[in-house]
Amino acid sequence: MKRTTQARIAARGQRGMTLLEIMIVLAIIALVMGFLVGPKVFQSFQQAKGDTASAIIQQFAYEAFPRWSAANPTKGCPSSLQELTKYMNKEDTKDPWGNELIMFCGDSLPPEAKGGIGILSKGPDGKQGTEDDIKSWERNKESK
Repeated sequence: MKRTTQARIAARGQRGMTLLEIMIVLAIIALVMGFLVGPKVFQSFQQAKGDTASAIIQQFAYEAFPRWSAANPTKGCPSSLQELTKYMNKEDTKDPWGNELIMFCGDSLPPEAKGGIGILSKGPDGKQGTEDDIKSWERNKESK
């Protein structure tokens, strides 16, 4: 009889962690990861949206527009960006933040824009004329 009592006492000393203890450890790890890794991940997502917007406007300005111009030699400018979508793999004319892209052509073309068309994304704030605007005529803005 003494052996079974001693075996139980030894077994109690070797118990594992309870489910509650494991949950607390996981919650602490999640908090640490949220504070340390979360902001970097969010920043990466924002950078990716900016890169995507830049690629979209470059594609409109330097791929779709020349193809449209070749197909419409008598027209100087498309009436809207929608005319250029058939030369792209994109049906809508919005940037990654859901804002409509703005087309400049003809008299409205900024002097810095070389070529027949300029495309602008309002950027994350959705306001035109702010520092976060992404413009087709300002290629590789980050490297300047």
